[in-house]
Amino acid sequence: MSGDLDSIERSWLSRIPKVELHLHLEGAIPLDALFELVRKYGGEKEVPDRAALEARFRYRDFPHFIETWIWKNGFIREYDDFRYLAEAVANDLLGQNILYVEAFFSPGDFACHGLRPQGIAEAIRAGLNLVPGIRVALVADLIRDFGPERAARTLEEIAEVRDQGIVGIGIGGSEHDFPPEPFEETYIRARRFGFHTSAHAGEAAGPESVWGAIRALKVDRIGHGTRAAEDESLLDHIAAAGTAIEACPISNVKTGIIPNVASHPIRRFLDRGITVTVNTDDPKMFGNSLVDEYRALQTDIGFTREEIRNLILCAVRSSWLSGSDQLDLEKRIKADPAW
Repeated sequence: MSGDLDSIERSWLSRIPKVELHLHLEGAIPLDALFELVRKYGGEKEVPDRAALEARFRYRDFPHFIETWIWKNGFIREYDDFRYLAEAVANDLLGQNILYVEAFFSPGDFACHGLRPQGIAEAIRAGLNLVPGIRVALVADLIRDFGPERAARTLEEIAEVRDQGIVGIGIGGSEHDFPPEPFEETYIRARRFGFHTSAHAGEAAGPESVWGAIRALKVDRIGHGTRAAEDESLLDHIAAAGTAIEACPISNVKTGIIPNVASHPIRRFLDRGITVTVNTDDPKMFGNSLVDEYRALQTDIGFTREEIRNLILCAVRSSWLSGSDQLDLEKRIKADPAW
């Protein structure tokens, strides 16, 4: 009977329209497409087949995940690689009935190959444009590991091509080593350009990182935010401010931030009146999907279908779409026969 229920719920979760606000393009490349890039650059000695590639995506801890992320990005070396991967990612998302995505891309990781942020953004948009039926906005990850001066330069370059559908900025990377406060001026400048803002915080570092993102960077949303649960006053502040948390439960399990999905504070966040969205982060590196995320919330924390619907609508309302586009997307979702 439990197997039948799981099948029924997974079928429903697959059929309902979905929205994602915390997805890294480079971590969402379907493994078949990524393996083609590995082959293109002669990486078969390290990973001779797709199974060996999949086996690389198991992590001892968060620093090991970052190490693997850098290794994987070594097989993305040309602008055309970005066009190729963007098309592959968009097709994969469309196949999951995901209607709208705000996706990070990390241009600074590819300067070593002589690639500029402007050209990367244009190549990504060219690939995305090949897939009708899904809308993908871009968020530039300024990558905290490279420091605030590099982040500021990347911001200026990204601003030149914001017409490629770039709607915001964030900082990912080694949060435990690079606090948010030094990036304050870059965030001020980003808002002057009209960009929305997010920051990875409360993932690999504690509540002080979330406080820094809020107080210094004045972010619109918080990526992960998991460890905000360690500070009651911080939870009160987030709820009162209406700052949305981009939760990524399975990601947090895979990188060792929490032991299991049942330990994720999402229920506590919601009970405190905090706005929460659910996301996959790096789905092909973690072997997860939005269906997996929502099903885990059902089985491990007791979420109902109505609560899943509310999480999806929270994603619409927390998105950086215009007010009218939010309303249109919400109407489209609610009108779907599976809803």
